[in-house]
Amino acid sequence: MNVSNVYIIGSGYHSFGRFDKSYQQIGSEAAAAALSDAGVEWRDIQAAYMARMYLPATSGARILRCLGATDISVIDIEAACASGGAALLQGMMAIRAGDADLVLVAGTEKMPRGFMDPSMIYSPWQIELGMSMNPAYWSMRAMRHMHEYGTTHEQIAMVAHKNHLNSVHNPMAMYQKEFSMEQILNSPLVCDPIRLLEICAPNDGAAAVILASERKVRELGAKGIRVAAVAHTISRYSSDFRCPAETMSATMDNLGPSEVTAARAYEAAGIGVDEIDCFEVQDTDAFCEIEIYEELGLCGVGEGGRLVQDGQTRIGGATPVNMSGGLISKGEPVGASHLGQIVELVAQLRGTCGPRQVEGAKTALGHVLGAGGNCAITILQK
Repeated sequence: MNVSNVYIIGSGYHSFGRFDKSYQQIGSEAAAAALSDAGVEWRDIQAAYMARMYLPATSGARILRCLGATDISVIDIEAACASGGAALLQGMMAIRAGDADLVLVAGTEKMPRGFMDPSMIYSPWQIELGMSMNPAYWSMRAMRHMHEYGTTHEQIAMVAHKNHLNSVHNPMAMYQKEFSMEQILNSPLVCDPIRLLEICAPNDGAAAVILASERKVRELGAKGIRVAAVAHTISRYSSDFRCPAETMSATMDNLGPSEVTAARAYEAAGIGVDEIDCFEVQDTDAFCEIEIYEELGLCGVGEGGRLVQDGQTRIGGATPVNMSGGLISKGEPVGASHLGQIVELVAQLRGTCGPRQVEGAKTALGHVLGAGGNCAITILQK
């Protein structure tokens, strides 16, 4: 028996959107769904980790108390958009250490409307300098890429078109509607070149998984999806470089968060990017997905626009990306973001995704990137 092997034996979701429900209701429904899918009881869980960013202190305990008080450790985890990955890593470490055989990892969020509150991330003086609103620096990265590599407005819109098309078949997505290229390119401008139908919306939602040791999988007779790797880093060259900072200890030659985290995940899993069948990645805006193609190694630097234009990232292409519709279609409840990706990838590896299924998928990767250079990557294997 390999004590390092950790498996997902159950997954559950509360759809992403806007709901007249408390965060406790949303989170506990996702947790209960994961327990039911795993065929285990809440009383069987030995530890729980709750990813969240905007919720109050002790949210995990408040959410899971809805299922009953069981005297276990319930720990809140916050790492910006990578909160779910950090929580998953903690659950995996608990099992590998021999401290638990069954762990619940969940993410829940109930987001305020509009742009995310910059005071959650930046100091007042940084906010007053005007560079703390997300679309502003997303747009600058896009414009720089367009200038250096010839990436076009149409290629950026193709990402949104693909993801909205995929969302039609995802009942858990906030938006389940196809939009034409013309509709996307003519939608209101948010921050040039990013348009309204090319950007995600903060919202409400929850997702959860049940982790089990190899011993417990055998005992239950479960069919688990192996967690081949979970990597979480805050790289030296953080995505926060665009905002005036107190200090910067890295040069522009250092790799960014996605490259650093991907290298660790590939090494831990013992595979290369060419062995991964499908991907769920951060697409807070459509250009972001193009940049991540390059940073994960799906193509060379500057070639991301061509990759989507050639149809390689569509379902049926060589490297399908964001089969769920991505954050552009699902919205982004920050704490639930990565766990939502994991639930989708578990379904892909189980072969239960219907029209959005990637045929023959055996290995899958989820990627999130957020404030402070927080990046998490999970690799799953059937």
